[in-house]
Amino acid sequence: MYKTRGNKGLFDEELTKERLSTIGNSLESISKVIEFEMFRESLKNKLLNTNKKNNAGAKPYDVVMLLKY
Repeated sequence: MYKTRGNKGLFDEELTKERLSTIGNSLESISKVIEFEMFRESLKNKLLNTNKKNNAGAKPYDVVMLLKY
């Protein structure tokens, strides 16, 4: 349903998370305190265009991912 963020290799995501953790990823700390999924419905209602005539065009990015980053 949502657009992906490019082509990834087998271990790309895991290695990226490890590198960010070692330098002190602030999003990791915030994610432990805030449950971002609770914002999904209100974000979808406000940000996604549901009045489309057809499914042409690019898929949207995940709304929770946009809020996090």
